[in-house]
Amino acid sequence: MKEKLERQKELVKLLNEAGRVYEQEDREIMSNYEYDKLYNELLLLEQETKTVLTGSPTIKVGYEVLSELPKIRHESSMLSLDKTKEKEDLKDWLGIQKGLLSWKMDGLTIVLTYREGKLFQAVTRGNGEIGEVVTNNAKVFKNLPHTIPYTGELVLRGEAVIRYSDFEKMNEEIPETEAKYKNPRNLCSGSVRQLNNEITAKRNVRYYAFTLVKADNVNEFENSREKQLSWLESMGFDAVESKAVTKDNLEETVAWFAAQIPSMDVPSDGLVLTFDDMAYGASLGSTAKFPRDAIAFKWRDEIKETTLKEIEWSASRTGLINPIAVFEPVELEGTTVSRASLHNISIMEGLKLGIGDTIKVYKANMIIPQVAENVTQSGNVAVPDKCPVCGEETKIKEENDVKVLVCTNEDCLAKKIKSLTHFVSRDAMNMEGLSEATIEKFLNKGIIHEVSDLFHLEGYKEIITEMEGFGEKSYQNLIASVNRARNTTAARFLYSLGIPGIGLSTAKLICKEYQNDFPKIQTAEAERLTEISGVGDVIAKAFVDFMNKESNQKMILDLLPEITFEVQETGTVSDALAGKTFVITGSLEHFENRNALKDILEEKGAKVTGSVTAKTDFLINNDNLSSSTKNKKAKELGIPIITEEELQEMIK
Repeated sequence: MKEKLERQKELVKLLNEAGRVYEQEDREIMSNYEYDKLYNELLLLEQETKTVLTGSPTIKVGYEVLSELPKIRHESSMLSLDKTKEKEDLKDWLGIQKGLLSWKMDGLTIVLTYREGKLFQAVTRGNGEIGEVVTNNAKVFKNLPHTIPYTGELVLRGEAVIRYSDFEKMNEEIPETEAKYKNPRNLCSGSVRQLNNEITAKRNVRYYAFTLVKADNVNEFENSREKQLSWLESMGFDAVESKAVTKDNLEETVAWFAAQIPSMDVPSDGLVLTFDDMAYGASLGSTAKFPRDAIAFKWRDEIKETTLKEIEWSASRTGLINPIAVFEPVELEGTTVSRASLHNISIMEGLKLGIGDTIKVYKANMIIPQVAENVTQSGNVAVPDKCPVCGEETKIKEENDVKVLVCTNEDCLAKKIKSLTHFVSRDAMNMEGLSEATIEKFLNKGIIHEVSDLFHLEGYKEIITEMEGFGEKSYQNLIASVNRARNTTAARFLYSLGIPGIGLSTAKLICKEYQNDFPKIQTAEAERLTEISGVGDVIAKAFVDFMNKESNQKMILDLLPEITFEVQETGTVSDALAGKTFVITGSLEHFENRNALKDILEEKGAKVTGSVTAKTDFLINNDNLSSSTKNKKAKELGIPIITEEELQEMIK
């Protein structure tokens, strides 16, 4: 059974990825035959296991918007756990009993009810007495089964969480620092309690079961909580990771969990110890506040004294300049720590920090370095009146009783991290090794002041090689990549400038119009630009406005000596392809890949789009009989489906 469920998970992931890249990236990672074969295999497994997993392509979850979340009283109170930070307390509490030690996940506790094998109800913990009904939202949790083989009434408790990796991806897409989500727990809570479950679906919420409340007439538990969780896993649920313990191996098991924290992707704020003997645990009852069959273990913060060396000021894309404490390195929770964010001026002033002060530092939840206390409190740190990136004036603003430092310069390079990231991206200058995070570090280290500084990183070898994540090899790879980027095309360079509305294909059309002569491109007039297919009045105006701005002229003037434009044949535009719109699908035989074919079509004056519409002139597909969505759509609209050979004849 377990092997079949694992295969189901594998098939759901594989089929969904195939569907995603087909719909969103317009490419195929498997043939229609292979997709249908795997889909049928999944259907058979779902029938055999009587389990349908969340996200299975065999089901469609309808989105629904509610006006409010209904409230409901829990059948039994959900009490908080008593807690300790001492391992000895855990050993005394367990005594001679066998226990189960598991992660205490940091999310939102949800009670699920299944009836007749289907999810019937999901309710938040709320205040322990009354919770909110979030059934629609639970239906879109990423790993929650919609159908299970057990047909009696099943009630279980678990934690809804958002993984760190998913949390970071979502934050990367938010440009404004103030708008970024604060932590996975808050984001999870807000996501689960949405009135529109389409929003919940986009947040990648996952559910981990930790307690089975009710499952009548199941004889597989043998009074063991460990076996109870194994049974839940056989039903298709993900259970919280746990390990069996006794008084003798409890300390080493706690140490094992602690060692996992640096690589742990799921938020946790401690451990939970329960009695494996369910009858024994139930017989203990509860106090007015806590159940007696479980206890929470909170990590005791390891605090070290060190000396504050400096305050580093980190400028961000929103203009905020945040203080970072840099101190003599100390070992905390098995790693060397030398920096901790102070977040804002208010926190820094509250600690009365001064250079040379003796400070106490720790890792919150064993992960995030923090300054706990300032022993000497000299308070001699001055707030800078100049931005560390652009050198313009700063000012202190007060927002919600919190003091923050901001840069007043609208053209500060730190505010253009997204622009710099675009400049080095693959379709632009293609400088590998320069992620958004790396660019931000370079800005704050003073390595980059102007865009052209990206071509002069050799002078900062010592600083770069000592940065976290960098070494001699990664530095050499970065320099090699930057030097390769010096040879580029006029179109890629034009696209890299980030002119509003100018994508790579439009940049190619403009460069073709001016025979790749960049001085002529810079002085292009709006009237002539609008004569180019695909360039309208709005884009033409944005182009001219960008080129006329003095700061942009200086940037281009500084960049041009750093690069060499590749000589390209301008040729004549094929009358057969000029102005035509193509869509490419299926595997290719005569071209390296779709991008290579797209480049050729655009050079001939054609446009390439990702989906078939009434405006499409040709669909390129070597398999005319394919049952793909694009083929069906083309046939419905009467759009010709041509092969690569037929396209080559058109080009000739």
